[in-house]
Amino acid sequence: MAKRSAPEVNAGSMADIAFLLLIFFLVTTTIETDSGISRRLPPIDDIIDPPEIRKKNIFIVLVNKDDQLLVNDEPAELKDLRVRAMEFLDNGGGVGEEACNYCQGANDPTSSDNPDKAVISLQNDRLTSYKMYIAVQNELVAAYNDLRDREAQRLYGLDYRTMEKNFADPTWRGDKDKLKEQLDVLKAMYPQKLSEAEPKTRE
Repeated sequence: MAKRSAPEVNAGSMADIAFLLLIFFLVTTTIETDSGISRRLPPIDDIIDPPEIRKKNIFIVLVNKDDQLLVNDEPAELKDLRVRAMEFLDNGGGVGEEACNYCQGANDPTSSDNPDKAVISLQNDRLTSYKMYIAVQNELVAAYNDLRDREAQRLYGLDYRTMEKNFADPTWRGDKDKLKEQLDVLKAMYPQKLSEAEPKTRE
């Protein structure tokens, strides 16, 4: 009995199919972007000597290796950090040219003069957990945003976070130039001066 030859598979179009599948997956696949903390580095200036900052205008936040929080050398809880930072930023303890006419704080002369002079210094240990570090960062940034929210409602009847979202939205049909001016005003009222010291190892 004669042997029958095995039927051949026509593979001539396999390259075309593979190419079409490649294009399909490239077009339909969403690429995950890394999420992180957005920070803008300060511009390079020719200033040799940094400006002097009064001690009362510095709000020191320290996170140790055990994820314990110290605020101005006093133990503190994470849940209270945002309120304490807002009280410091909004204190308005300055007089004369350093006075703040929109601050609603306690006007404590031993605390910050005005939001433009106020600096938050964040220091952490090399063994601080990443989770705690991010949580502290979020609370400090939220303190700035909450104060900007308050002033945005007072000046423009809008929420600051919504204004930022609209400005970043390419489909938003409002006046972006006017919105940018308003956002710049709010950021100037409460400039985000968040200083991060180099992590240290403490005994």
